[in-house]
Formats: sequence, structure tokens, C-alpha cells
Amino acid sequence: MKFKSAIKPYSGAAGGWGSLEATTRFVLDSKQALKNIRNLLRVNQVKGFDCPGCAWGDDNHSTFSFCENGAKAVSWEATRKAVEPQFFAEHSLTTLRQQSDYFLEYQGRITHPMRYNPHTDRYQPISWQAALALIAKHINGLDNPNQLELYTSGRASNEASYLYQLFGRMLGTNNFPDCSNMCHEASGTGLKQSIGVGKGTIRMQDFELADAIFVFGQNPGTNHPRMLHSLRHAKDRGARIVSFNTLRERGLERFADPQNPLEMLTPKSSPISSAYFQPNLGGDMAAVRGMVKALLETHREQLAQGGAGLFDQSFISAHTQGVEAYLATVDSTPWEQITQQSGLSEVQIRHAADIYQHAERVILTWAMGITQHKHSVNTVRELTNLQLLFGQLGKPGAGLCPVRGHSNVQGNRTMGIDEKPTAAMLARLGQHFGFTPPQEAGHNTVEALEAMLRGEIRVLIALGGNLAAAAPDTARTAQALRNCDLTVHISTKLNRSHLITGADALILPTLGRTERDMQASGSQFITVEDSFSMVHASEGVGKPLAETQHSETAIVCGIANAVFAAKPASGKALDWLALADNYHLIREHIAATIPGFDDFNARCEQPGGFYLGSAAAQMHFATPSGKAEFCAAALPESLFPPMAGVPAPFVLQTLRAHDQYNTTIYGLDDRYRGVYGQREVLFINPQDLAALSLQDGDLVEIETQWNDGVIRKVSGFKLVSYDIPAGNLAAYYPETNPLVPLSSFGDNTHTPTSKSVPVTVRPWQPPSSLRIA
Repeated sequence: MKFKSAIKPYSGAAGGWGSLEATTRFVLDSKQALKNIRNLLRVNQVKGFDCPGCAWGDDNHSTFSFCENGAKAVSWEATRKAVEPQFFAEHSLTTLRQQSDYFLEYQGRITHPMRYNPHTDRYQPISWQAALALIAKHINGLDNPNQLELYTSGRASNEASYLYQLFGRMLGTNNFPDCSNMCHEASGTGLKQSIGVGKGTIRMQDFELADAIFVFGQNPGTNHPRMLHSLRHAKDRGARIVSFNTLRERGLERFADPQNPLEMLTPKSSPISSAYFQPNLGGDMAAVRGMVKALLETHREQLAQGGAGLFDQSFISAHTQGVEAYLATVDSTPWEQITQQSGLSEVQIRHAADIYQHAERVILTWAMGITQHKHSVNTVRELTNLQLLFGQLGKPGAGLCPVRGHSNVQGNRTMGIDEKPTAAMLARLGQHFGFTPPQEAGHNTVEALEAMLRGEIRVLIALGGNLAAAAPDTARTAQALRNCDLTVHISTKLNRSHLITGADALILPTLGRTERDMQASGSQFITVEDSFSMVHASEGVGKPLAETQHSETAIVCGIANAVFAAKPASGKALDWLALADNYHLIREHIAATIPGFDDFNARCEQPGGFYLGSAAAQMHFATPSGKAEFCAAALPESLFPPMAGVPAPFVLQTLRAHDQYNTTIYGLDDRYRGVYGQREVLFINPQDLAALSLQDGDLVEIETQWNDGVIRKVSGFKLVSYDIPAGNLAAYYPETNPLVPLSSFGDNTHTPTSKSVPVTVRPWQPPSSLRIA
């Protein structure tokens, strides 16, 4: 496929005609335009299906409750294009590996179970019965259950995720690596340590009440565009939006609502950010520390003058612990360190603090610009510290809001997809189902890959996702997958992971979120949980392409039934096929074992879903002290480890393009950043460009500076001048995932440090055989 490439600044607002044009183009390109128009009218609606894209909440007020990228996700899934057995007969894996990720997924929906034949280097069709029997043979042949890894994508439903973890634990393993390990693990870990729960504390309607909203390390215009509606409405009623983001992003600057006729027929658009700060990559903790330092000065000045001070002393006394140690740490942190590490001036930081000080209700929201650094947990806790000082927790219009990525990644964790389950959850499962769950911690994603590299893992089953492309250190990840005896991918479309096989390999085609799920008891619905702890029913409306596509829930049940039919275990007593026939039965088990899901089936009938609640928002903190805990951590000595004691000249972050969701590449444009028809680009500050004696459009090689002797580099990336702080770089993933060391991960999380990769940049010339005369 050929695309016209160009670099040209985008002058429009986020949304607007550009969004409408892109949405129309993707709907038409699906070859099922009328079907997808009908589908879009059912997205995020009562008696409809939940968007397969991001985890932003539903407002339940709009006739059209989807965004441009949601429309892409729906159209991409509900396509007429099909990858049938003939496609695999015509394409070897060797030739498919030469194709782009865009080419692979653009081929359409996988329709039949396929098994890899290493002799022909091709996938060949296999019956469902034979595929399930093959999986059972491999699993039942393991020396111990911890030779199995059960990976989960954030798109899996609550029902499928619950059965998946139950299956693994009945086998005897807690090996549940999942996509959240690579994304928001620091949010869950940091919030648990600070307030006792690993979720946010606000509801979507709190955005309608906040006086100030601080947005850290996220690009809503691309990654969760419906958030722009919430920000825009807040700004229109007078709330201050304060953005901290290393890159200048259009979605945080101005927005034109594609569903507003006035804004579509006039040049009108709404500014989003009242103030926009561009910290160094990883510098957000220092920036917040500086805000607290400035606010502490004012607090003490007011006390000295006989006032009450700024901080909410009654809240601090009643609900927190450790404030004295934290404020002592703030006192000992010099402004010089704060400004050097954050990349912001003291004036800028004091301005942000002033906005915070004069807001009665404040929401802090963040995404992976915060969570993919070595010190991410302490950064999340620093954000929490700020809110605790002012009692900005548990009141309307205020709180903490980590914005999750995939549509049910939060629900997966609620359902037990967790390599470190609580003793209480294991006890509930064991009592209800009559077995003894394994107690030792399992593997997260990085630990799973390391175990594969050591040859300790024999079977990998992936419930969705694209592990080969999503994981760091691409070459080592590929070797890890090849070391397995069997790799199984439950997928809707062809992706890179299918091309990196174990000795034996299966692709099992599954239904998408948009499609009807007919089982023996009739049409089924599934449920998902959004970033605001709202649980929604989701029921597909489209007819599947092929009868050989099975639901994720039915596939999990089929695997469990095949395994336990031949293996004496507690799981044999459970009628797995009956659960596949009627999802109401699954939800009854969930109600009996997962807190907050009482009367689950009945509550699914509530329009708009039901709220799980937040103990922390109710001032109940499941911490050792029973109170919210301040964290007195010092700022990191360095934002990333230097190579052999010598600081790297640049730090790189990997990020998404606008025509992309996670590893799914919808197209080769990044409209808001002015990039068209290409993905191998490197965003760089113009001053850095000049210092390297290079120009826009020059090709470079990027190499990681790390300490394990492994050479990690990518070549042929085009330089693009961009509004980004000097010394900071940005490039798309998965193209730059080869640069992220598997051994570089966050403290207490094992989350790859994909937003802080120390690199060098040098000019690159293509080999003479590739040059055009």
C-alpha cells in the first residue's frame, strides 16, 4: 500500500470538520456503511454496546455518544473484509512479517480457527474441537501450572475475565500478566498505598462541579476524545483547566464540537487550557512538589498573621497520617532541584499553585505520561498528597481521576485479573467453588516475558491484545514467545503476535463488541467497567461474519471444559458449557464472590449502569493506619539512570498517533501533529535540531543508552520540529518499542519506562540498495 506522506502543520481545532471527515472516511472504508451508521447510533447507549475503544464514561444524555476514534474502532471491527483460510494459504509467516502493522489489521476479521504448520510456514484451518483438544493436551502435560501464562487485554468483558481467572486459579496458578501492567499499574499501586483503593475517587458528574481541573500527562484529543466534551463544558461554565504535558497537543488547546451545528458552520471553537505547562519527561513530580512548596509558604504566612492557613486542617487531622514527615520533605527540597528536574520556572510553578489555591473544588486527572517512569508510583502519591492537604477528596467536584486506556481494563482487575490477588478474594473464590486457590504471587507482564526467556514457560494463552507489539524490547519479547511450546491468541483481527509463534500456535477467532452473541439460552449481553467505576451492560447488534467466530466467554469456557474433562481437579465439577450457554449464571457467581456486585443481573437493567462506589470517597481507607497516607518520598536523583555515569543527551517517550488505538493502526496520519502518510518520525525541539547540525526531514538513527550490553536501535526516522522542551524527544510505538529495555521498569510496578528512554541520535543514510537515484 502506498500513502502520500507529508509534514504540514494542522491549523484547525481538535474535533470539528477534521473529525467529521475522518469519521465518514472510516465508516465508508469498512464496506458496510449503513450497518456502521446503525452501529454508531447504538454506541454507549442504553440497550446498545459499549465502545470498544477507551474507558471514558458515558454521559447518557447525547443522541450521539461516540467520538472520532470510537467511530474508527467500531468501523474497524464491523468490517466486511475477512481473513479466511485462503489468505493464510497464500501468505507465509515469513512474508507477512515484512508487512506493516497497518497492513496486517487492514485485511479484516479472522473467521476460522487456525493452527501454524512450521513445515509450510503457514497457518492452516483446524476445527474448534481439535483446537481445544490441542490446548488441553499441552496444559495437562505441564509439569506444574506455573508453566502457563494467561495474558489479558483490556477489551475482555467482565464475564470472560472472571472465568479466565477462575480457570487459572483452579489449575493452580496466579500467572495473570495483563495490559494494565504496562500502562496504569502505578496508578493502582500508588493510590492503594495512599488511600487504600487502586481506582479513582470521582464520578463523571464531578466534572460539572469542579472549579479547577488539572490534567497531567495525557492527550485526550487522541486517546479519549470524549473527555474533551467534559473539559469544554467545565471551561464554558468558568472552571480553570490547567494542563501539564511535555508536548503541545491540539486537544488541550482548543476544541470544536462536531455535534454542535454552530461550531461546524462558523470558525468558532472553544479554548481548553487556561494555563499550559510543558515539563520535562518525568518532571511532573517535581512540578507538583514545587506547587506544594509555594502553597506551604502561603499557608505559613497566613498562620503567622493569625489566619487559619490554606490547608484543610480538620480533614488532615481526621483522615490522614504522615503530614509532618511529608512537609519536612517539602521543606528540604530546594527550588533549584525542582526547577531543574521539572523543566519549569519557579514563576510558572507558582502560577499553577495560585490557580489551585483559589479553586474550591479541584480534580486531578492523569494518564500514562505519569505512569510510565521509574518513579511513577511516587508521582501518583505526590498528586494525592496535594489533594489531601486541601481535603479535595470525598466532596462533589473534587478528587483523583486516573484515566484508563482500554475499555474494560479497570473491570478486568475488579474481576480478579491480578497476579497478586488479595487473600480475601482468594478465600471467597475458594469457599464459593470448593477449591484451594494458589496463594503465591504470579507473574506480571515483564516477569512473564523474563520467565519465557529463561525457558520456564511452556504455554501462553492471550485473551485479546497484541503482546508482541505492545510489550517493550521487541526483539527479546519475540524470543520469549518463540521459546514457548504453544502460543494461543484469541483475536478479532490479524496482528504482529500471530506471526511470532511458539513451537505450536493457534489463532482462535472471536466476536467483537459490536456483534450479537447468540448462545443456547438466547442473545447474551456482557458488562464492562469504565474509569469512573460505572458498570454497564453491553449487547452487540451486528451479525457476525462467520459461525466459526465464537465469543470470548464461550472460548474460555471451551478451553476450561476441555482441560478439566481430562484432568482431575476442582474445575471439573463446574459445568463450564452451561456458563457459556447463559451468561446470567456467570453473573450470579460474580455476585457471590466480588464485592459490590450484589444482585448483579437485576442491576444490569438500570439505565446507564450502576456505580460500584469508592470507599476512599466515603472516607474509608483500607490502609494499615485506616487513614489516607501522605508519602514523604524525596524527588528522584535522576529522571532516568545514566549510562556508565554519563547522562544521555536525550530522553525519548513513545506515544500514539491520532489514527491509532493501542497497537491498532487505523491509518498513517497524525492529523493534530501535522504528520501524514508515515509513522517513522522523531519529534524534536528546534534548538536541539540546530545543535545536531541537522534539518527537518533528515533521517536519523536512535540508539538506547542502557547498561546491559544489548544494542537497541532503530533507523530511518524522519526529524520533525515540534513544540517540545529541549532534550526531550517523542516517537510512535510500537515502532520505537525496540528501544525500551525489558529491564527498565517502574519501582514497585514492573511497568516499562516507555516515557523515559535515554537515547542518542545520529544522522543515518539508507543502504545504497535502498536509495533512489
